[in-house]
Amino acid sequence: MDHEPDTQDETMSESPDTTDQRSSEAKDLPADDVLSAAARWQDEGLRVALATVVATWGSSPRPLGSQLAVDERGRMVGSVSGGCIEGAVVHEAQAVMAGGGTKLLEYGVSDEMAWEVGLACGGTVRVYVEPLER
Repeated sequence: MDHEPDTQDETMSESPDTTDQRSSEAKDLPADDVLSAAARWQDEGLRVALATVVATWGSSPRPLGSQLAVDERGRMVGSVSGGCIEGAVVHEAQAVMAGGGTKLLEYGVSDEMAWEVGLACGGTVRVYVEPLER
């Protein structure tokens, strides 16, 4: 699976190596809680990136405005896809924290591919990833 920004027709599967990195905090938190966790990480002196769902088409597991915060250690809180693309987004967030600017990512699955994996319909999600600065 290719995890390049602006990639279309990504298969929607969670990377197994990211589930152990999830913060002990709840996965689906209100935006204020995601931002609070990000602020705490910054207070600890860590670099942090924020991913935000900025557009969806068709079926999308998380609504517009959903957020995921990632710190430089790989801890994450929140969700942009309910687990479908989090691994790829965390990878891009790490690149952003390393000085890669901001990124607009696009992931999608065709209706045909969705039926093959047992989903009712396909969809596309755009996620904006940015480093958080103090």
